[in-house]
Amino acid sequence: MTGDRTFSVRGKRVTVMGAARSGLAAAELLVRRGARVTLSDARETIDGEDRLRSAGVELELGGHREGTFTGADLIVTSPGVPFRQRVLDAARAAGVPVIGELELASRWLRGRVVAITGTKGKSTTTTLTGRMLEAGGHRVLVGGNIGNALSAQVDDSTEDTIHVVEASSFQLEAIVTFKPWIAVLLNFSPDHLDRHADVEAYAAAKQRIFENQSEEDWAVVNAEDPSATVMSQGLRARMLPFSMRGDLGDGVVVQGDQIVRRQHGADEPLVPVSSIRLLGAHLVADVLAATAVASLVGVDRAAMTRAVESFSGLEHALEPVGEIGGVRFVNDSKATNIEAARRAIESFGDGLVVILGGRYKGGRFEDLREPLAGRHASVVAIGESATMIRAALAGAVPVHEADSMSSAVRTAFASAAPGSIVVLAPACSSFDMFQDYAERGRVFKQEVSRLQEAWIVTREM
Repeated sequence: MTGDRTFSVRGKRVTVMGAARSGLAAAELLVRRGARVTLSDARETIDGEDRLRSAGVELELGGHREGTFTGADLIVTSPGVPFRQRVLDAARAAGVPVIGELELASRWLRGRVVAITGTKGKSTTTTLTGRMLEAGGHRVLVGGNIGNALSAQVDDSTEDTIHVVEASSFQLEAIVTFKPWIAVLLNFSPDHLDRHADVEAYAAAKQRIFENQSEEDWAVVNAEDPSATVMSQGLRARMLPFSMRGDLGDGVVVQGDQIVRRQHGADEPLVPVSSIRLLGAHLVADVLAATAVASLVGVDRAAMTRAVESFSGLEHALEPVGEIGGVRFVNDSKATNIEAARRAIESFGDGLVVILGGRYKGGRFEDLREPLAGRHASVVAIGESATMIRAALAGAVPVHEADSMSSAVRTAFASAAPGSIVVLAPACSSFDMFQDYAERGRVFKQEVSRLQEAWIVTREM
């Protein structure tokens, strides 16, 4: 069991900062728990204003007044709110506790928590883990940084619930007591340097997933990722490593055509590799991580395999979109950092065309030169980072620029030969051109569909 039975906000003044999905869920939860809640947001209008007011939430819109924060008994931040800023620092100086929404919700959970973090692969692993545990007969709620905010799950949490939580660095930097029964670190590479002070601060936030665990808990860690290995040294929790290579003494590995759990030199088959329906070798590592968690929970191999066989991946994560004139299109809009884009590129062969770009958030585009050149690829650069991409890849591969997704898709198609692949793998955030990565992926798919319709009409003329 997790949670804190002594934690109460009844009668307390609580300020929630940020009115996105998590902030809204936190504000409504706090009201139900008896707090006097003010929801503060920099925007002039937010979704659900009438519902919030009728629930008893006071709204402070159009900016943050310092007195709303220094006069509170508790402040809860949404993940999208930078954890260090003036009004929060003033509140801390006044002795007001500041916690994140994930921390708040976790204090009231009754079930156990499986928390999954990493630079890439979180959503795929979280979703598949939830499906494996459900297939094994467990009561599961999946959420956090994916789907429902954890605060929206509190009222449904029971002693036998397993909460499978995708945890971002933004959420983890704002924890205090958050304590997963099973904590998963998939990988680590530089990212979110537009938010974190430096790569060390980003790593420290990720590493916090382990800090409250005890000897009764588990840490599931990618043994092939050097940074993840370093970050998991000296933990109190028991360790279960995973690797796509079969050279671990103990852990979850690929051995022949099986994912197995190796203990004391004996291999227990869990999931056939042939049951995996996902594009991209790197996604096999996500399946291993989910399998490791399911093994710890006690899910039988038949249930694990059923879950894997029926899982074809997530929207915007190496998602096959369609084919035009022998050219296949793949949507990996969730590849929002350099390492994720590199993994996408390495999933395909010669003649690849990659749509790269958006709002730069750290990393080196130069790291993509070798995998692109090795595949005789070409690049279509979009968004604010297009000039940076052209400079970083000069002399390695052809780089074209496009001022819209429509132009990018058509330019990519014109650059591709029959039998090759066009992949949207931006290596950047979407906020210069789109609301989020999901909108970017949807627009990409719409433009591919329009091009497909135009191609059919042209062929029929």
